[in-house]
Amino acid sequence: MKDLKGRVAAITGTASGIGKATAILLAREGCSCAIADINEEGLRETEREIGALGAAVHTTVLDVADREAVYAWADEVVREFGRVNLVVNNAGVALGAKIEDMSYEDLSWLLGINLYGMIYGSKAFLPYLKEADEGHIVNISSVLGMVATPTQSAYTIAKFAIKGFTECLRLELDIDAENVSATVVHPGGIKTNIARGARLCESLLEEMGSNRQEIVESFDRMAHTSPEKAAAKIVEGIKKNRHRVLIGPDAYFIDVLQRLMPVGYLKITAGYYRLMDRLLKRRTT
Repeated sequence: MKDLKGRVAAITGTASGIGKATAILLAREGCSCAIADINEEGLRETEREIGALGAAVHTTVLDVADREAVYAWADEVVREFGRVNLVVNNAGVALGAKIEDMSYEDLSWLLGINLYGMIYGSKAFLPYLKEADEGHIVNISSVLGMVATPTQSAYTIAKFAIKGFTECLRLELDIDAENVSATVVHPGGIKTNIARGARLCESLLEEMGSNRQEIVESFDRMAHTSPEKAAAKIVEGIKKNRHRVLIGPDAYFIDVLQRLMPVGYLKITAGYYRLMDRLLKRRTT
């Protein structure tokens, strides 16, 4: 899809962060945008910014974990614009907890949004994309879709699954559909609000001797890439029909590390976290 002008794009998680930046950039590229998020206030702000660019925009307050609602949204988008060419499944949340302490309720909450939201969005729009002259699905994974890290098992489960799902989808489309393709995106640390909305296990906070604000600030310090830069890489990946897109220097580093040391990186990660744990215990005693 080299030329985006006149295309119709549906993007989830557009109240802030990567989703908002991607929707705005697609609007600048000439797309009509169907935007969706559960955060109505942020969603309306994105709607205003897209409208100010002169682009057509359709807004839906949506819980992507609700399968019927996602399918209804896909129908709604096609009724509004007559077709859909591009879907960006971006909506996501975070959960900090060790596997031993993680509740099934929290696990279901995260998988419902991050994993099943992506599956619903892909499957609901796929028939419409095949009907269009050209179509593309973008699914947002993470660097944690390439490597594991402690306290992020739920997020890692979802992001590894998104990678596998999208690669299977890409293969099937390469075989069966000449006009539709798919791309998986692996962002590194992006300056978004995901840490602010994360669920954090109380036992983890106690063990770390920390609070929510300190963790959010720590994440912000590690986030090296802006949502706008991430959006530019995503749009470039769509135009070049890339199988996958890495975003940020940390994503490239982790990709190389995992390729060179597919098992050894686990020892490095464990050693790093053991060192951090010892330093933390010294600080709190």
